[in-house]
Amino acid sequence: MAVVGQSVALYDLTTYTFGQKTERHEKDKSVQARLQRWEDDYHKEGMRCTVEGVLLVHQHNHPHILLLQVGNSFFKLPGGKLRPGEGAEDGLKRKLTSKLAPEYEGYTPDWQPGELLCSWWRPHFDQTVYPYVPPHITSPKECRQVFLVPLPDKCYFAVPKNLKLLAVPLFDLYENAQRYGPVIAGLPQLLSRFNFNYM
Repeated sequence: MAVVGQSVALYDLTTYTFGQKTERHEKDKSVQARLQRWEDDYHKEGMRCTVEGVLLVHQHNHPHILLLQVGNSFFKLPGGKLRPGEGAEDGLKRKLTSKLAPEYEGYTPDWQPGELLCSWWRPHFDQTVYPYVPPHITSPKECRQVFLVPLPDKCYFAVPKNLKLLAVPLFDLYENAQRYGPVIAGLPQLLSRFNFNYM
């Protein structure tokens, strides 16, 4: 996928190859355990910085976003936490390779993170995030940045066996925060400024 100005070239889902790799389990057994770990990390490292990628394909001339499905009901964009001092672009490349690339020795996909689509902020150690820092918050606990990641016309994806990689249409995401959360449900509006060219 090449991005030129406000035009985005999307390639058909059938041009991509999908496989599996070794299982990778979540670090935490519950949401509460995850938030507690984040709080512990915050006291050691400061604000948590995460990066995520929006990878677009098309089916039947309609844009679809590639999402990772964990279990039966949790969906997330590929990405993750930056290491201390790591830049957003380098960190996103590293996390995309970890989440989506096949385990071939010496092989690293040529990810090319593009435009920053949005930033979300977590003011407290709970599940609430906002697309702004609330005025009474002086020390947000997490900054979550979402980037458009152009895809080439062909690519091989491999995801851990315990996860699924799904192509979800924009019409299913729109105003569906109950299922996908506010960040993913807000992507159709953010992507509406682009002109999609279906290849």
